[in-house]
Amino acid sequence: MQNFFTTKRLCRAGVIAALYVALTYAFMPFAFGPFQVRPAEALCILPLFFPEAIPALYIGCMLSNLASPFFVFDVFLGSLVTLFAAVGTYLMGVFLKKTASKIFVGGLFPVLFNAFFIPLIIVFLCGDLGGQTSVSAAYFFYVGSFLLTETVWVYGLGIPLYHLLSRLQSHD
Repeated sequence: MQNFFTTKRLCRAGVIAALYVALTYAFMPFAFGPFQVRPAEALCILPLFFPEAIPALYIGCMLSNLASPFFVFDVFLGSLVTLFAAVGTYLMGVFLKKTASKIFVGGLFPVLFNAFFIPLIIVFLCGDLGGQTSVSAAYFFYVGSFLLTETVWVYGLGIPLYHLLSRLQSHD
């Protein structure tokens, strides 16, 4: 078994985490809330290539969520959602061989995990009803908005990122 903690992998993980934080903070006024402008979510496709992207995304998300209005819950629980999504994406990269299915199924993990679990944190733990009158309406409002925004970032930016990295790896 080859050593997981090579210098190259540690550096790559650091760059991924730093990029996640930088991209989130660059869009800070819009990075949190019902319609998240978070291009950093495109990086959630990286576990298809690099296993070290799993802890990198977790740490990057954790550091980014330090600025969240749902601070304590988002830092710990929101980051765990990203961690579990990254593991699912990585496993799809291992088990699926066709590029299209790898991207589609691998991308479902961050999209669906964020869309269904983050609203639980926002609505039930933090009590933010987002202007809705009922808890269930607020939850499903957030689910719908996160499905939309996560899909845009994970697939809209993630697919071009995937193809760019595929081309770069084929030239190594």
